[in-house]
Amino acid sequence: MTEQTGGCQCGMVRYRVRGELGYPHICHCRMCQKAAGNYFLPLAAAKREHFELTRGEPKWFRSSDLVRRGFCGDCGTPLFYHIPEADFINIALGSLDDPGAVKPVMQSNTGRKMSWFHALDGLPVEAEPETPDREDAIAASNHQHPDHDTSQWPLGETHDG
Repeated sequence: MTEQTGGCQCGMVRYRVRGELGYPHICHCRMCQKAAGNYFLPLAAAKREHFELTRGEPKWFRSSDLVRRGFCGDCGTPLFYHIPEADFINIALGSLDDPGAVKPVMQSNTGRKMSWFHALDGLPVEAEPETPDREDAIAASNHQHPDHDTSQWPLGETHDG
C-alpha cells in the first residue's frame, strides 16, 4: 500500500494518506485559482478512511454552500478541498512532501484556463540568478518545514496545535 505525507509550509498542519490518491487533476475554476493564489490548483482525492491529520488542525473557509477549503491558519498554505458529506477529501498536490510522485491525469473547468499556457515552453529561461553565497544564506535561514514528517516543529519547540 502506498503512503503519501504532506503539510503546510510552516509545518503546523501535517497529514498522511494511506493508499492511492484518486483522480489527480488540475482544476482551472475561478474558486481554485483564488484559493491557490495561482492560475490552477492540482488536486487528488483521498478516501476519508485512509486520511489522517498527524499534526495540527487546518482552518476552513466555505467557498460555496457545497465546498469548504482547508488551509494552514499560520502560513496560509492551501491544503484541502472538502465536500463534507463525501467519503473523500481532495488534497492540494503541491502540499505533498513528494508532489512529483502524483501525475495529473485530467484537467477540469478549462473554460477558465489561461489562454496563453500553450506558449509557456517558448518563454526564455532565466539564467542562474543565485550565487552560491546567496543560496547558502537562504539555506541557513530557511524556516520552511522539510519535506518529511518530524517529531516536532520548529526544531527545539513543541507545537500540539
